[in-house]
Amino acid sequence: MSPEQEQAKILLKKYAKDGQAAGEIEVAPEVFGIEPNTHVLHQAVRRELANARAGTANTKTRSEVRGGGKKPWKQKGTGRARAGSIRSPLWVGGGVTFGPKPRDYSFSLPRKVRVLALRSSLSAAQSKFRVVEDFSFLSGPKAREVASLLKGLGLQSKKDSFKVLILADTKAPENQHLKLAARNIAGVKLCLPHNLSVRDLIDADAVLASVGAVQEINERYAAYV
Repeated sequence: MSPEQEQAKILLKKYAKDGQAAGEIEVAPEVFGIEPNTHVLHQAVRRELANARAGTANTKTRSEVRGGGKKPWKQKGTGRARAGSIRSPLWVGGGVTFGPKPRDYSFSLPRKVRVLALRSSLSAAQSKFRVVEDFSFLSGPKAREVASLLKGLGLQSKKDSFKVLILADTKAPENQHLKLAARNIAGVKLCLPHNLSVRDLIDADAVLASVGAVQEINERYAAYV
């Protein structure tokens, strides 16, 4: 990154609860303003998908299938092919040869690579961000109030595939109603700032974040530069 890029300010637009512009918030260029590394992003998404796999697929070998202890017919004299068990993989109801067994698909990446992937995804998603002060305006766990905010910000779409990622600390007093208020709205996913996912950022059509969440992300990942 050139010195000019390092000095350039990165500003995210801030909005009020009615969707009106309410200023801007400055973020670190090294977190929100780098050139996205597509190779690292690919590795990070592969890791998230692999680590999410249950790995519980299981088939039984011929030694695990019930039955088949007796030789079905004598070895010679019947005119039929010789057989030692009705649970041979060649028989219907027999064991499975080289079938899947429970396994761990997960793999790890170095911390610096993971951080670079998150900084790359944040930089790529910079234009998707809408920032609000917090969600203290929610009078209770009411979905219509969150829906009204999304409508005011132009984040509602008739397309079922439109996705909005909300970043906020739901354990904070000012956001106490957000989790229950947003969970039943189609296309909306809630995420804690410290659980940020590269895949979620890439998949989202828009990102709605509280000021506190943006500041936490800014401080967390700027520290690794």
